[in-house]
Amino acid sequence: MKILSVSEITLEIKKQLETGFRAVAVKGEISNLKVQSSGHIYFTLKDKEAQISSVLFKGSARSLSRIPKDGDQVVGSGEITVYAPRGNYQLLIKELSYLGVGELLATLHERKNKFAALGYFSRENKKKLPSFPKTVGVVTSPTGAVIQDILHILQRRHAGFHLILSPVKVQGEGAAEEIAKAIRDFNKYNSADVLIVGRGGGSLEDLWAFNEEVVVEAIFASKIPIISAVGHETDFSLSDFVADVRAPTPSAAAELVLSEKKQLLDYLLQSKARISSNAIELLGRLKQKVKSAQKNPYISSPYLLLSKKLQEFDDKKMQLNLFMTAVIKQKKIRLLALEKQKNILEPSRRIRDLREKIGALGKGCNIALAQTLRMKKQLFDSASMKNKLDALVLGSIRKKKENLQKLGAHLSSIDPKNLLTKGYCILFSENKDSVILSSKEVAISQNLKILLKDGTLTTKVEEIIYETI
Repeated sequence: MKILSVSEITLEIKKQLETGFRAVAVKGEISNLKVQSSGHIYFTLKDKEAQISSVLFKGSARSLSRIPKDGDQVVGSGEITVYAPRGNYQLLIKELSYLGVGELLATLHERKNKFAALGYFSRENKKKLPSFPKTVGVVTSPTGAVIQDILHILQRRHAGFHLILSPVKVQGEGAAEEIAKAIRDFNKYNSADVLIVGRGGGSLEDLWAFNEEVVVEAIFASKIPIISAVGHETDFSLSDFVADVRAPTPSAAAELVLSEKKQLLDYLLQSKARISSNAIELLGRLKQKVKSAQKNPYISSPYLLLSKKLQEFDDKKMQLNLFMTAVIKQKKIRLLALEKQKNILEPSRRIRDLREKIGALGKGCNIALAQTLRMKKQLFDSASMKNKLDALVLGSIRKKKENLQKLGAHLSSIDPKNLLTKGYCILFSENKDSVILSSKEVAISQNLKILLKDGTLTTKVEEIIYETI
């Protein structure tokens, strides 16, 4: 078996592919489209099961009626080439044509029949819009005119509502999945009373996301009532058929959301006008009654009615004054009797006795307090406290001194120089002044220093004898 380099096998593949696919026409959907500053266009051509990298160079792109975009269904004519630096095969397109809407219409018709047979469009499955929704959910693009139109209508004509926008792509790759997920999320968290799903007008290709099965399934499964507002009045999508209510425009959808509330408000305004009119009429009649009543003599001169009561009031007032005078006189006599009794009892004598008892108790308290203070003062005498503190400090110093002497004795016992007094010596290298611990650290004729207890010797190594320990 011949061993090939990467370049050789890639070149062989390139020859096989490019000679076998010199003229091909491939149908598919554009995605990941990028237009370079050079004018060259790179994109992926895909279908449900596969994809192929494609390139449309500037010279071929000049003949296009418009620049393609993600989601376009096209037919690319050209040849298969291999881009060796990446080892990728790609479709080199020389002519690009857009698929007509015929195929899309056929798919739309097929899906419409399918969902109609399943009962997705039947009136029995339609949910009634809430009469007074507090929260309105909107599934659309956050940057388009749709959300602005909806907000304008709701804010201008209604009040007291809460709007939640779930921003999604409304065309191109991934748009259908985002729309379906937004509908499912509103249902999962039960975060709205009614939903508006839609976008502005456009071609069949632009509105295609609202014909995808995943969107139709999500709308049908929704527990929250949905108003579909896709495109303009003449545009229809499968979302319009499966939704609970179809609005011709997004603005009309905003009107539908709170239509019953508006009708009720109109009814209340009309009722208010009728009540005001009836009240004015009733006040007119009552004024006439008041004017006629004012002509009655009993009303024009109230003293005819009140004279008897006024006289009775004066009589009662006189009787009350006489009664109060008699009561005051009796109370005054009683007060004089009590004053005489007070003088007999002489309360000032009792007050003097109480003052003497209080004085005696005060003296006893002062004596007891003085004795207690003397006892406490003896307990906290400064001289005795000083002696106790001195004894504690001296004891602590004595213990520290004993510990220091023990530590000094220990350090003296482990001092290497003390060993020299017992006949030991320490061997140093003459050049490095480092302690020699092994015979393997010296060489023949090397000068050494020997430290003794009373001096230093210099010697030279004549022979080394190694012993095994």
